[in-house]
Amino acid sequence: MKVVIFAGGYGTRLCEETTICPKPMVEIGGRPIIWHIMKTYAHYGFKDFVILGGYKVDYIRNYFLNYRGNLTDYTIDLQTGNIDWLQSVNEDWKVTVLDTGDGAMTGGRLKKAMPLLKDGPFCLTYGDGVSDIKIPALIDAHKSAGNWCTLTAVTQPGRFGALRFDEGSSRVKGFREKGEKDGGLINGGYFVCEPEVFELIDDSQTTWENEPLERMVKLGKLGYYHHDGYWQCMDSLRDKRVLETAWETNPPWKVWSD
Repeated sequence: MKVVIFAGGYGTRLCEETTICPKPMVEIGGRPIIWHIMKTYAHYGFKDFVILGGYKVDYIRNYFLNYRGNLTDYTIDLQTGNIDWLQSVNEDWKVTVLDTGDGAMTGGRLKKAMPLLKDGPFCLTYGDGVSDIKIPALIDAHKSAGNWCTLTAVTQPGRFGALRFDEGSSRVKGFREKGEKDGGLINGGYFVCEPEVFELIDDSQTTWENEPLERMVKLGKLGYYHHDGYWQCMDSLRDKRVLETAWETNPPWKVWSD
């Protein structure tokens, strides 16, 4: 199963960092936050990634093109270009980086990856949020419910739009604005999707979180998986500092071994 990661937005609320690089490439503990997300999926055996780039996509491309060279020693024949690697890297990943355009919205970015994803279910998440979520449990919940999409519901105070659920089921009933003191569940990303979701994306200006998810609500095809463990997004410089502090002590999202 492929893992798709949104990585094309401008990250304007983290402009102190994103004037230099796209938000998913902002570092936590010396590694881009997208690397932390990929390590979580890889820990559970999901190692085929599709990165939906846009803003400063070349930064992402260069990072993965030079990944091994930046981490290991090598001998290069400058005349032939042949390289002898003196060490290996731990990450046995396959990474596809797509340029989905600077001006595309999240739904439009996803639809540009449809040729790579149309044959079966896939995982999807944002390139700026880490969690200790158990990916196999999420996928099992998705498969058992028979929905077109399952999102991960997490608890986060303040500034996020909350979710309303059907009582006694695992289906999402709707969305609403979240009050400052509202401790309800929110959309934390970490989706599992069926190819049918592409039918609900109109064009490059479609926002994934709006029309497609709302349409699935009306169709009764949007489910949720409640993750009551750790989840933290990096939406601001303050969030980055929170994650940096956690990384230096005991990062809750680090489910993998070194």
